[in-house]
Formats: sequence, structure tokens, C-alpha cells
Amino acid sequence: MEHAQIIPEAPEGGGTDPETASALPRRRRGRTMLLIAGAAVLGVLAGTVAGYAVQYDRDPTPLPPLAQQLPAGPKALAPDDTTTNKTINANRWHKTDDDLAKLLVEAPGGAKVTGTGYEPADVFAEESFTTPGRALSDLVDNGFRRVAATAWAEDDKVFVKVRLLQFQNRSGADSYQTEQSDYMPYEDGAGNGGVAIPGLSGDLGRVWVNSKTEQKSGYLPVRGARAIARRGDIVMDIAYYDNRGKIAERDVVELAKRQLERL
Repeated sequence: MEHAQIIPEAPEGGGTDPETASALPRRRRGRTMLLIAGAAVLGVLAGTVAGYAVQYDRDPTPLPPLAQQLPAGPKALAPDDTTTNKTINANRWHKTDDDLAKLLVEAPGGAKVTGTGYEPADVFAEESFTTPGRALSDLVDNGFRRVAATAWAEDDKVFVKVRLLQFQNRSGADSYQTEQSDYMPYEDGAGNGGVAIPGLSGDLGRVWVNSKTEQKSGYLPVRGARAIARRGDIVMDIAYYDNRGKIAERDVVELAKRQLERL
């Protein structure tokens, strides 16, 4: 199956550093790579954040439309066999099975919050992927349950969207996190290997700041960044954009750390 292609309007990551090109992970074959699209961001940075944020003024529901339903009962919430610390994971699973939106990081002081709550699966796929139908199919295959999101703008310069994606088990979450992380070092991702998020073992979380600033006639210069990390059955996926054409990597890292502390 061919990989999805980034649409022309989407911000591009920039060239790959030749010193790290040989270390890039091999693209997976035999399944669709889920590629994040950023076309909607350009409209936001042109002057308004209204078109960027999904409307969250609906009451949260345990599972959004198109998310798979879990069987009732505590056994459906048990950690998988690879989990070792049963007590810690039992507490975490109880917490995250309640209201996932409550675990979203708070916007910094002075920021304009443009929405917080649950995001329907079809809206998430349409806003985030170049091939929404294929993305939904892959998400279902990975055992996708629901996604909670919050978005804010800072001084009409910095635009952030934080998503927490919950899957039926950590295997599905690991698949999503791995696929997305493997894609980021390439030119149509961030164009570099990124940096590890402190406090996470192995390669469970990284931050990437795009190697190039997106320049497009009629728009402000945009630079993007992304943070992806997994804890158990939940994947944190942060999109971070700045219309001044520069991003301090430490700002994205600190935001990622703050969100992880809530999981």
C-alpha cells in the first residue's frame, strides 16, 4: 500500500541533515503511514484562530463517534501482559478511564483558549491526516478509543494543540506512537531526529522542531514543532506553531513535560 502524501498546502519540515540521514528509521511497509497534515494552520496564522480549533462546546462523552466500544466490566480495563507494575498501572487505568479531558495540560497564563474537550474521531481524522478515511481505518485497526484535545493561542503568535489519544491497550498506542515518530525525521516530517523528552526511558517520547521555516506568499513565516510520547495506552501528540518563524526547542520540551506529569 502506498504511503499517504502531504498535501501541497501543508507546512513542510525542511531538508534532512546529511549527517543524520543514514540514521533515519526505515519507513514501514505493508501498512499506511499516518501522516499529519498542517494545512489548517496557515489559515490560523493568517489572522484568526477560529478556523483552527475544533468546536468543543459539546458535552464530553465517554467515547466519541466512530470510536470502538469496549466491553463492560473491569477486565476490559486491565493492563496487557507486558505491564510489570500492577499497582501503579491499576491506578493509572482507573484514572484515565474516567474523564480523559481532565488530564489535559492547562494553557499558560494570558493564553486564549480556543477549545477543550473530546474530539470526534472523524473530526480528528479530517483535521489531522491527508487521507482521513485511510487514517480512520488504521486507527480502528490499532484499537483507537477516543481523543481529548485542548487548543490555545498566545499573542496571536504561538498556536498550540494538545491531544491525548487513548487506545484499547498499550500495543495500539505503541503502534501509533512508533509510526508517527518514525515519520518525523524525514523531509516531509520535521527533517531531523529531534530530541528525547527528559524522564522517559527508551524512545517513548521526542520533540521535533522543523528544520525549515515555511515561507508562502500572503502568509506570515511559520515554523512548526511536534511532540509525541506514550504512557501506557495513551499517546500525547502536540502540534506547536509560531508565526515569527522561530521556535525555542526548550519551550516545546517543557510543555511536553508538563503534559506528561498529568498522565
